[in-house]
Amino acid sequence: MAPSSSLVSKLKVQLKLAISRLRMVQQKDTAIAKQQRRQMAHLLELGKEESARIRVENIIRSDISTELLEILELYCELLLARVGLLEPKECDPGLEEPIKSIIHAAPRTDVKELQQARQLLVEKYGKDFALQAVDNSDGKVAERVLKKLKVEPPDPELVTLYLKEIARTYGVEWPKLQRKPEHESDEDDDEPGDKQATKNLEEPLTTDELHRATPPRDLGPKSPVSIAPPSPRTDNLSPKLKLPAPPDLKPNGKMSGLKKQTPATQAQSEPKGTEDDDQKKGKSVVGGKIPDADELARRFAALKR
Repeated sequence: MAPSSSLVSKLKVQLKLAISRLRMVQQKDTAIAKQQRRQMAHLLELGKEESARIRVENIIRSDISTELLEILELYCELLLARVGLLEPKECDPGLEEPIKSIIHAAPRTDVKELQQARQLLVEKYGKDFALQAVDNSDGKVAERVLKKLKVEPPDPELVTLYLKEIARTYGVEWPKLQRKPEHESDEDDDEPGDKQATKNLEEPLTTDELHRATPPRDLGPKSPVSIAPPSPRTDNLSPKLKLPAPPDLKPNGKMSGLKKQTPATQAQSEPKGTEDDDQKKGKSVVGGKIPDADELARRFAALKR
């Protein structure tokens, strides 16, 4: 058996290679899944629903495998961050779940770098430890990893949700609404109820109704800060973003001590001067007399000096 220090250094290098390789595989699978979704939208547009339902199962399986690779990538990053805990001969309790999950799930992937990292982990902790991880006899393998590794057909509800999400993303009307026959629509137009509805629509809105109307959300300047919603997953196709409520601001002592000044109190606080004082100081009185021609001539003469 190789020394522990050299084995840990090899494992460190192999984990870095596995992380980069896992990211490349995820990007490749995501690009392929995007093309497949476009094909599903085309099938729905043509009305080939049965074919789309069968082919969408490949997309679901691809998404599940991509999520599994993402989980294994996080475990590799965790081992790389805690590489100092890999030095002892016994496995650290905090690293038992990621190590056994990698040993259990690595053979089910096509990433060679991850499989080589698994071999180094088996070499370090022994065959008994590896057998426990493969059989999951002690239940230390992560439950979400076991869930992603299950091979079973997807639920019909999940298939329908995938098709609805694909149709909404690519602007396809699915499921298509059933249209009424033309003779039924003509008969409905002749009913007196339609005339009354048309009359009600043509009535103008009153001033009170306009005041109670809610303005559109797009009106006014938009915030420069935008938050992207979380990406959809197989267990949650339509995730919703929940923002925390604004903090409850309470006035402090300084703010509560200040009194709001109204225009009446401000007018009372300002000193009142007489018209003679304003004329002495050279201030113009609002609402005074308009100067005559002689007064304007004297002002121009003063300006020329």
